[in-house]
Amino acid sequence: MSQHAAAIPSRGRYVNSGAGPTLLPLDIGHPEFMALVAPDTAYWSLVKRENLDDALCQGPILETYRANAARFAEEMHGLRFGLAPAAVYFNPTERCNLNCSYCYIPEDLRRNGAHMDRARLLLALAKLKDHFAATLPNTRKPQIIFHGSEPLLNREAMFAGIERYAEDFLFGVQTNATLLDAAAIDFLTSHGVGIGISLDGHTPEIANRTRATWNGAGVFDAVCAVMDQLHDYPGFSVLCTITTKNMAHLTDIVDFFHGRSVQTCMLNILRCTLPHAREVKPDDATAAEHYLAALERTHQLYRQTGRKLIVANFANALLGVVAPTARRLMCDISPCGGGRCFFALAANGDLFPCSEFIGLQEFAGGNIFEQPVAEALASRAFAAVTSRTVEDIALCKDCAIRHFCGSPCPAEAANMNGGMDRQGAFCEFYEEQIRYCLRLIADKRETDFLWDGWDEGVETVFDLRLA
Repeated sequence: MSQHAAAIPSRGRYVNSGAGPTLLPLDIGHPEFMALVAPDTAYWSLVKRENLDDALCQGPILETYRANAARFAEEMHGLRFGLAPAAVYFNPTERCNLNCSYCYIPEDLRRNGAHMDRARLLLALAKLKDHFAATLPNTRKPQIIFHGSEPLLNREAMFAGIERYAEDFLFGVQTNATLLDAAAIDFLTSHGVGIGISLDGHTPEIANRTRATWNGAGVFDAVCAVMDQLHDYPGFSVLCTITTKNMAHLTDIVDFFHGRSVQTCMLNILRCTLPHAREVKPDDATAAEHYLAALERTHQLYRQTGRKLIVANFANALLGVVAPTARRLMCDISPCGGGRCFFALAANGDLFPCSEFIGLQEFAGGNIFEQPVAEALASRAFAAVTSRTVEDIALCKDCAIRHFCGSPCPAEAANMNGGMDRQGAFCEFYEEQIRYCLRLIADKRETDFLWDGWDEGVETVFDLRLA
């Protein structure tokens, strides 16, 4: 018998050695519980601090994890690599009537860019319809989110597209709200279009610091008037971008939204793709402190009034912990959703993995008027994003929460930090967010931060959070 044949491989009897499971202890800042995380599969258990030694030895956690690890790995692999695009961020114009200080669209495009005319917009939708008919089951409608710059600057073409293809797509629009007059609101709501508006503060002094017209005039009052008209529309939401200019006021902003009967908002940390955005980049730890305080305030308001204000981006991060395959957004998984769950269509027909890359021509995968969508999705430009994984990022590859965070954002990594193998802009912010998610679960408060009915169709394989 040869020396190699006689070697006995590890049987995986022990945690964190040989072929045994990897379960990393994680301090979540809770007085009673810590987490044990299997980084490769993004599954976890909460254990009492005094029971940590026992949990890492033979016992129910290890036995149950071993029995289910292959399934967990398969589900995570499918989430990361097995999805097909089902949404498009469609920019019907390059122009915008505002000059927001942190916008990721280059200024020249926003000032002087072109509209996609009505005929070409309808043709683009026809091509997208054909693409999705060949790639998605006929029981699933793809989504078209008209995005910006400011899509309502090309209102006639956009509305014509919504009207003609109402049966083929689920439509949404993200707008600065300044052009949402009564006729536009009536058209969009009567067609069931999701409407997201942007507002960065609870007073004109705060909101207008980052969002204003080209001549510097604020738009707070105009946006609030629209908010009041839409507050009871089920497809309505408000997006607030967190910067140095408003982060200290996030709890006040939450109070303001809740007081205006907003049901869903997003408190999105700034994207730092372009240099001018970095001028209002908040410090990670400080931003996280204010952000978590705002989340706690939504909980207080819910307990006081019985009415939730769902912070959708946080709810998605929480879902990524509670039920990884149930998450709805795909910025906090690796590879991110850009190019593999959604893609972006620029006003000239160019296709990009995500709207964050519009204006960065090296990430254009092709043009919808010149080649099939499938060719763009398979292009080298798209592959640069869809092949970006946390396993290839030095600081991320050994991180216990790498599949809860995903090291966003690839556009930031490439343009701020020098390459796809680098981190994005807010590592510690996301780290604190995940630790907070696990604290909520330990305290059995997680459902208070999630949409009602979030767990419909979700299967619990095992629950050992209080072991």
